[in-house]
Amino acid sequence: MAKVHPQRPAPPSPPSDSYITSRRETFTLWMKSLVIRGNGYTVFNSDGEIVYRMDNYDKKCSSEVYLMDLQGKVLFTILRRKLRVFGRWEGYKCSGSKVGSQKPCFQVRKHCRILGGGSSCEVTVRPNEAQSYHYRIQGLAGKSTFKIVNSEGGVMAEVKQKQTSSGVVLGDDVLDLVVEPHVDHSLVMALVAVCGLIHHRM
Repeated sequence: MAKVHPQRPAPPSPPSDSYITSRRETFTLWMKSLVIRGNGYTVFNSDGEIVYRMDNYDKKCSSEVYLMDLQGKVLFTILRRKLRVFGRWEGYKCSGSKVGSQKPCFQVRKHCRILGGGSSCEVTVRPNEAQSYHYRIQGLAGKSTFKIVNSEGGVMAEVKQKQTSSGVVLGDDVLDLVVEPHVDHSLVMALVAVCGLIHHRM
């Protein structure tokens, strides 16, 4: 069985308590859960090692999912808040306290354009009370390809369908994720999960 992870050498791995590196990182997303009959995705680094996993222990497109590292430590709990039109997703960092007693670390709101059929999501990240950052998830409705850009339009991360070194396009459940330097990988993985929930892939 062919491996789905990149074959090129990888940069040194960051410490286990760090999710930011000074170099561009390439990951492989396999849109399958490690849990039997579960929904979610599994993330491999460029050495083919599992580094993140997203699991949905309930039904597909559940309103509560969990981003974990390989050891099962929950990094983010993602909740869907139902609104009248498109809904909102909130991400809570694991801190030992109950989600209901915390303020969300990030919020995602979906926007649709009637003309052109495109879609995008507005992301607000609040690492603490004094700071907030605004990002946008740009992509094609119903497609796997999308980008996460900052408020100046700079690309922070990009997801696209994976190809082998010989140019063969793999299935639509195997994706490449490129994360730019100095970007929090765990946050990107959580936003990728929200996109999966929006497009009913998890």
